[in-house]
Amino acid sequence: MDVVFAILQNILAEGLTYGVMALGVYITYKILDFPDLSVDGTFPLGCCVTAVLLLAGMPPALVLLCSFAVGCLAGSVTGLLHVKLGISDLLSGIIVMTALWTVNLVVTGGSAVVTFFRLETIFPLALPHATLALLLAIVIALKLTLDFFFLTRAGLLLKSTGDNVNFVIGLGRDPGKMKILGLALGNGFTALSGSLLSQQTGAANVSSGTGMVVMALAAVIIGSSLFGRLSFVHPTTAVLLGMVIYRGCLAFALQLELFPPNYLKLLMSVIFTAALVLSKQRKQAKKEGSPNASKL
Repeated sequence: MDVVFAILQNILAEGLTYGVMALGVYITYKILDFPDLSVDGTFPLGCCVTAVLLLAGMPPALVLLCSFAVGCLAGSVTGLLHVKLGISDLLSGIIVMTALWTVNLVVTGGSAVVTFFRLETIFPLALPHATLALLLAIVIALKLTLDFFFLTRAGLLLKSTGDNVNFVIGLGRDPGKMKILGLALGNGFTALSGSLLSQQTGAANVSSGTGMVVMALAAVIIGSSLFGRLSFVHPTTAVLLGMVIYRGCLAFALQLELFPPNYLKLLMSVIFTAALVLSKQRKQAKKEGSPNASKL
């Protein structure tokens, strides 16, 4: 029973940590309809910045803010490439993701892995219950802050940019600036997620971003598909639940030894594909069941 409880606790902790990244991808993918691949670069950016700043003696809480700011800066570059230079959304993300590989190595001084096990972080050492409680408090605070932002004028304009660009232009606003803002926030959340993970593990790995965009997109799609019809579940809550479910599927598949551990990335892709197919079938069924469809 203790083993099961430990597994569930680990799943929840991972779900909350990566859930912050999923909130960022929710902004770019769901709100802006922008497939942002720079996530695979900004996640390890948050890890690397965290390691370097902690080793330099910066307070752990302030490190989180710096990681968020650096992620926002990287996301802004993606937005500028797309909006100002006219580069497509996919290519903009790929360019920034590729560039960040070198940037992360420069940040760490050329080391692929940086460790800081003995340094103080925001998480208490050897106290998993306290770590989980602190994670839950941080994620809830971030979720509520994001929900509040979407109720502000800037947040409503951001949502309108993804829904109807002409409406935003009609209001005399620049949708390009809103795209840059959304990409900055999305990547800021992603880098913050990397910082949280790094402070839990006591290490930063330049390669830790591989597959992060797949994981985050799967969480967004799973959460939207399973909880989208429930009016009492807020979209940001659904995204967080989707990440917990996704991490749970991975954990139990590995625990049951259905796949070898080195097949983890393949399993992530399989779950993502299944989520895409189910989401597509759900949308098709909803479309066929609509009153307008029955009149055709």
